[in-house]
Amino acid sequence: MLAEEVLVLNADAPLWQAVRPLLDAALRLDQRDDTCSWHGWNKQQIAAFLQCLPEHCTLLVGVWEAAADEEQGNGAEHESLVTGFVCEVIDAEVHSLHTFEALDDADLPPIQELEPGFEHAQKLMRVVKKQLAPVAWALFTDKATWDEWLFAEGKDGEVIDKGELLASFARRGRCVLMGTQTAHHLWG
Repeated sequence: MLAEEVLVLNADAPLWQAVRPLLDAALRLDQRDDTCSWHGWNKQQIAAFLQCLPEHCTLLVGVWEAAADEEQGNGAEHESLVTGFVCEVIDAEVHSLHTFEALDDADLPPIQELEPGFEHAQKLMRVVKKQLAPVAWALFTDKATWDEWLFAEGKDGEVIDKGELLASFARRGRCVLMGTQTAHHLWG
């Protein structure tokens, strides 16, 4: 699941705060036996997903949250990026984690100006492909959907099919899945 040494870029960046607990959970799952689970996830499910990926690729996650636009002062809302990271996967193992802050490219707007629209999604994917590897899967969503997917579990903490749950969210328009592997949708 995780390479013996995982490179973390921009661990002091603001977006890293949302990624750190996920890496901690992945490390715990990776180091425990196959019966261990975390919020409906288990080692076998993650390993099977990683095995289906190209030899060298990336996974990209962008999560936005609506917040009151205090500058406007009229009750308007704007969407702020709250989680943005890229996992570099080589031979079915995560080798590096990069926050969006680590993506240094003139084509990208500043982090605080990234929007959840198609234009910025494509720019992010182009930059990641240029700097790391092609994007196998990119998930763009809102914080409520992200949290629901991430923490969903079966009765009594049982493992659930996270792929099917994410696909159901995509079918209902709650998230957008993009990347080179979406044509080979793993979840039906």
